[in-house]
Amino acid sequence: MPQPACDLSTALSRLDQLTNWERKPRGEMRVGLEPMLDLMHRLGDPHRSFRAIHVAGTKGKGSVCALTEAGLLQAGWRVGRYASPHVDRMNERVSVLGREVEDDALAKAIMQVLDSYESAKQAATAGEDATWFDVITAAAFVVFRDAGLNWVVVEVGLGGRLDSTNVVFGEVAIVTNIGLEHTEILGTTREAIAREKVGILKTGATLATTLAAEDAAGLVLQQRADELGCDVLRTDLAGDATIAETNIALVGLVFDHLGRKGECVLEGEAKGQPIGPWLLQPDVVAKARLPGRMERFDFSLPPALRKGRETVPLMMDGAHVPFNIEAVLRDIARLSDVSGKCIALVALASDKDAPGFLAVLSRHASYAVFTEASGSGRAHTASELGEIWQSMGMAGDAEPDPHKALDLALEKASDGGGWILVTGSLYLVGALRNTVSGTIG
Repeated sequence: MPQPACDLSTALSRLDQLTNWERKPRGEMRVGLEPMLDLMHRLGDPHRSFRAIHVAGTKGKGSVCALTEAGLLQAGWRVGRYASPHVDRMNERVSVLGREVEDDALAKAIMQVLDSYESAKQAATAGEDATWFDVITAAAFVVFRDAGLNWVVVEVGLGGRLDSTNVVFGEVAIVTNIGLEHTEILGTTREAIAREKVGILKTGATLATTLAAEDAAGLVLQQRADELGCDVLRTDLAGDATIAETNIALVGLVFDHLGRKGECVLEGEAKGQPIGPWLLQPDVVAKARLPGRMERFDFSLPPALRKGRETVPLMMDGAHVPFNIEAVLRDIARLSDVSGKCIALVALASDKDAPGFLAVLSRHASYAVFTEASGSGRAHTASELGEIWQSMGMAGDAEPDPHKALDLALEKASDGGGWILVTGSLYLVGALRNTVSGTIG
């Protein structure tokens, strides 16, 4: 039956009536694939209309997905990408041929899925328990089917084994890395978390990862691959490789594998040539940059704070686990145009390792302002973070309002000639990014 015309705001308003675990405490989170599978069946199994590359991991999933998408587009493939969370607007989650999905297409798909959800409720089948994330994931798959895509790069939302996205068959399953996160859902050790994330690997697929076989979490990945008879691809990089170098190496490994399997460039001067790492030229890599990942701004200072300079360097990165903030700070230290004292502006969700994260940050930042990214109920309070910071002998402020916290950070940076790092949460990046980008010097 044809769907009535509907604008995106109306569709999202209807969607928001469902349980959204992205914005709630997750201790009692419902996890399972039955509701999603029921929705897929009712929608005609859109997840089977395209080939998929499935990406899990603690950090780097979004960047690896974007880089994979950019390379495959360069090869002339009809590619989509599904990502979460978004920074500025919902459309960021669903990319079609390298562009955010149009409002009308997304609204139509959401309404179609919600109608299927209502049908499941009436029939009392598993789909009646579908969550907000189940529905937006299903809507993305409907969009990809309707757009006639042949490949989709799918980013896991949380974990892997029981994530809503795990209804797809990823011909290549990528696990970027493993750190402690979402421990109340995924487990309290890297090994336990690895078991959940490698749950996206299925018989007949190939696993690609940065984790060495001798790493505790890497061993778990290898054991599961052996159980399923799957090949494993591993990067071989120096320990001081940058985040960007690591991502490029991992995606290049996947492209080399696909090229060896017979996948070729479909158009242009290289038509017919096997795809490979050579696709990742600088212009392609540049197209894959995402908001809030090592993103740099020159923030224009108010006249009252201009003490010899008109702008202050401001970096945004949604790093939220210790090993990743360590890598981010290491990479920033290599930038010639970012120097002086680091003033950190931080928010962290309550399921993150705050002491571990702040211990790393304390080795690099001279001052921190702690805030709260949203009223979701999942955030460490600014005062909690401030107390941990002060217990480490560090100086800082606590201000729950992100914009007031940014003002405090600007004052501190202007006093000491330093720079600002906004980190700990992509929701914090989203709350401040429009303000920051609107005042570029």
